[in-house]
Amino acid sequence: MSEVSGEGAGPHPARPPAGPEAALRLAVVLLVAASGAVEAVSFTALDHVFAGVMTSNLALLGMAIGRGQNTGVTAALLALAGFGLGAAAVAWLTRRRTGVVTHWPAPVLLCLGGEAVLLAVGAGIWAAVDGRPGDVMRDVLQFGAAAAMGIQAAAMVAAGRAAAPTTYLTGTLATYIVKGVGVARPDRWVPARLGALIVGAGACMALLRTAPAWAAVLPAVLVLCALLTACRPLLRMRRAPAGQGDAPAPPD
Repeated sequence: MSEVSGEGAGPHPARPPAGPEAALRLAVVLLVAASGAVEAVSFTALDHVFAGVMTSNLALLGMAIGRGQNTGVTAALLALAGFGLGAAAVAWLTRRRTGVVTHWPAPVLLCLGGEAVLLAVGAGIWAAVDGRPGDVMRDVLQFGAAAAMGIQAAAMVAAGRAAAPTTYLTGTLATYIVKGVGVARPDRWVPARLGALIVGAGACMALLRTAPAWAAVLPAVLVLCALLTACRPLLRMRRAPAGQGDAPAPPD
């Protein structure tokens, strides 16, 4: 899913009913907050690269090469490799799956569960070293954080129209400005996602300052909350009487 196409290409995009829509959009907001928290740890406490924004990492890689900084090159390559591996794993697990507008498919939820576990393992390692990892462990954590963001980004692509970008919001902001200015009903969830990124990063920075050993717990908790929220429409659909779970969404 591109940053622009993820916000809806047509004038009347298909939307899930109000209940599932609210749950899924809230789950997206929670995932954005988690990505903001991961970026705070990744950039400020690990190797000064981003875990989920590969455009910036490619630029950082070019700058490190231009300056002859081997450490910067290694950090950027680790982030790129981790992100790519995480995204590739999701692509394999969700192959031949078609996204629907009423819920996130089970393989997508499974991938997000894997992300939560990966972040929880990283949080445990981070706490064990009291928030001060050595060089080797820092590289391991950087790779793992990028892999988690690759999983999250690819899972949102696999979820299709029922999801939205959560690890890169430049296109989201541009689309909101271009398509939202002058529109009678602008998407109120876009400002919520943008705000969630700030809140997630800010909260994690506060933890890094006051309780550094526990800072890495926040992203794992946020992803878990997003996963539980996203499961609600699928559970509701499976409990519905036969023939009602796959009812088409009403027109706008």
